[in-house]
This record gives sequence, C-alpha cells and structure tokens, in this order.
Amino acid sequence: MKVGIIGAGASGMMAAVTAAEYHAEVTLFEKNDRVGKKILATGNGKCNLGNLDFSMEKYYCDDKEKLEKIFSRFSVRDTISFFEENGVFLRNKNGYLYPYSEQASTILDLFRKLLQKAGVSIITSCMITDVSFDEKKCVFGVRTEEDYFEFDNLIIACGGPASQKKGEGTFGFRLAERFGHSLKPQVPGLVQLCSKDSFIKGMAGVRAQAELQLSAENTILSMQQGELQFTDYGISGIPVFQFSRQAAYALREGKKVTVEINLFPDYEEMDFRDRMSARFEKMKEDTLEEFLLGMTNKKISTALIKYAGWKTDDKVSSLGYRRVKELLNLYRRLRVHIHAVKGMENAQICAGGVVFNEVDDNLQSLRQRGLYLTGELLDVDGICGGYNLQWAWTSGYVAGRSAAINNQGDRKSDRK
Repeated sequence: MKVGIIGAGASGMMAAVTAAEYHAEVTLFEKNDRVGKKILATGNGKCNLGNLDFSMEKYYCDDKEKLEKIFSRFSVRDTISFFEENGVFLRNKNGYLYPYSEQASTILDLFRKLLQKAGVSIITSCMITDVSFDEKKCVFGVRTEEDYFEFDNLIIACGGPASQKKGEGTFGFRLAERFGHSLKPQVPGLVQLCSKDSFIKGMAGVRAQAELQLSAENTILSMQQGELQFTDYGISGIPVFQFSRQAAYALREGKKVTVEINLFPDYEEMDFRDRMSARFEKMKEDTLEEFLLGMTNKKISTALIKYAGWKTDDKVSSLGYRRVKELLNLYRRLRVHIHAVKGMENAQICAGGVVFNEVDDNLQSLRQRGLYLTGELLDVDGICGGYNLQWAWTSGYVAGRSAAINNQGDRKSDRK
C-alpha cells in the first residue's frame, strides 16, 4: 500500500510513523526545509504534548460523539505509552504533560529518528503544484515542481494558517475544497484580544489574577479565571486565549463584544464591599493613591483613577463614599470593549476548517474515498493545555493506520 502524506507537522509525522508501522510504503511531503518546525514553538518551547485532565468539554466540535470515538482509538494514555515506549521520559505538571527535558526539540528529534527507522521517504523544501485523483487507475497523483508520484491513499496534514506569515497556510483548505469539501470560516484561536479603551495602555505590562466574563450583545459566552496580562493593544494570557475563538466568531458576525474583569476573584461581593466600607472610614483623609495602596498593581490603580476622571492626589473625603464606591466597582467590573482579535500570525491555532461531518470516524473523506484529513484542517480545536497536540497525535494515528490498511471498496469520487 502506497500512502502519501502532505505536511510534516505533528499529525503528519504521527500519520507517517503509524502508516509505516502497518507496512505501508510512505512518502512525506513538507514545504519547509525540515520536518516538524512548528513543534519547536509549542508550550513556549517546552512542548505541552497532552493533558491528563481530558474530556470532550475541552474541545470545540460539532459532533462530540464521533470525536470521542476517535479519541478512544488513541487516547492520552496511548500518547503516554507511545512516548515512553520510544524512550522519552515525561514530566507531569498538575496534569500537563511535557518531555522530562522540557525541550520541544526532544519530541522533534524522536520523530526524526522514528521516520528514518521506519523507512519513510521524506521530501522537504517541496512545492506541490497539483493533487488529483485518477478515476481509471484509482490512485492519487501528487505533482511537485520536480517530480510526479502516485498513491493508493492520501493524507492531507498540512495544518492551517496559525502562526504563519499573513496569507500563508491555506493550501490544505484549498485541496480539501478541490475534493468537494466545504469549510467553516476560519478565525484565529488561542490568541490575544484588542481594545481601544483609554485605560488599557496605562496598564500595559501588568499581570494580575482575575476572573473574566466574555459577552456578545449582553449574552454571556464564557467565564474564565487565571493570570491576565494587560498589553498596549488589549488583553492577553491563558484565560483570554481560552475564549478567544468565541470572541473572534462573535466579532465576525458583527456583534459587540466585551470582557468584564474582576480583579478580586478571591473575595465574595459582600466581603469585598464590607472591607472597602471599613477601609473608607479608616483612610478617608488619605489621597486616592494612598487609599488604593496595597490593593493591586500601582499601574492599575493609577489608570483607573484617571479613567474615573480624578487625580491620584485627590482626597478620599472630598470625593465622598459614593464616588469612591464607583471607583472601587471598577476593580470588580472593569468592562473592556473588544474591537478585534490579533491576526492568524499571532494565533496558536486556527479555528474552523473542513466540516467535521464530511469525514468518517477513521477521518476518511466522505467526498473522496482514500483521502484523509487530520489535525488543524478539520473543524476541531481545543483549549490551552496540550489538547491541540493531543488531537494532532490522535488524528495522525487514526488516519495513518486506516490509510495503511484500507484497500477495499470503490475508490471513485463520492462528491455530491
């Protein structure tokens, strides 16, 4: 069985190693000068390759039942076994899985070794000019600038435009469309949010534990908690990344998007109110700057005082409790108006892609038999925490195994 794989990222390399293990003759095409470059950037260079806290709730997908079935064929436990059996020690950080070396290069080096040992033919710096299916011969044709190849089965694993230069990374989507697939609009995922609110730049560089509520047209879409980072263009940090795809789709639909920030998530509403009332009575002769000392980062307090229209040296007593209370409410209900998300070049993943119900539970196309789609090409994406790499390993394994053993049935196009 001859299997061609377009794209040597995480899912493509896993598909190649798996297909070779099942005795397929595998050719792996990669546009870059070497395989797996994108892996080096995962987990801030440490490669968060999976997570023990695993459930379908960690993923966005239109068919969770089918997705769960696919994950059952190569689970988190299978990921652990795969790497440990191939000599990689793993480190468990509260369920987040990393190579013990905490170097993404460890995982890439392993795959390079496995690909070589499996006899996979790797063609790098490769520009594919055409992909087709010959109805008479029942084979896929892949033409490069220098050669032509034929395969019994073909896996498209070339990922999406996330973390690539503007305009790049859409080749896989175009190929899928050529074979009759439809696409859900793609938006950046796990990405920063942009705001033009006047107080934002004054807080740039500050990190704070916070509770965040994402809303679109006054409808709550998501609640997250964790370390928030203020930037000169908006907000960032893991809790922001977790709901960024929802913000992106809402903005794409023309909705007004806001994020309400609670900078005191550890305090109940009444407890906070009582503490602030007592604080006012005790410190009413202080300036606002002195009154707010010790509550949060000084840059936050200074920015909020300015945003409220007062000065840092204004006396608390001259403002009165009602006005001070209005200022304090900003610490628990600071509303940030979102006008955009950062572009695909800043995103960790691409949300959207090939409609998931157009592949079967082996990730074989329902439009063209013998064609498989993996990873980021499909409309499946996870939150931060190793879930997207888990999808890459799982989808690569499932597609690679099926492509290696699938030699049955009519291969003619199923396009409608």
